[in-house]
Amino acid sequence: MSQEFPVGSQVRIVALPPYIKTADPMPMLRPPDLVSIGEEGTVTDRRPGGYWSVRFARGHFLIDSQYIESIDNSVISNSEAE
Repeated sequence: MSQEFPVGSQVRIVALPPYIKTADPMPMLRPPDLVSIGEEGTVTDRRPGGYWSVRFARGHFLIDSQYIESIDNSVISNSEAE
């Protein structure tokens, strides 16, 4: 169940992976506590294998789509209701 996120969309962490990868040209494995559940970030790129490059407050990481959800839909539906 792979989700699609447009570049520039806002996403939220819904579960912590066992580790996270940096989005550097040579990705490094980092402990998952650099991000927290509920933290929001911006999608900057699509990567092979179901990974998304996402910029968070503490860095730019590659996150598998199963660990994030879009928050733009809730923002759009709230603005349409007004």
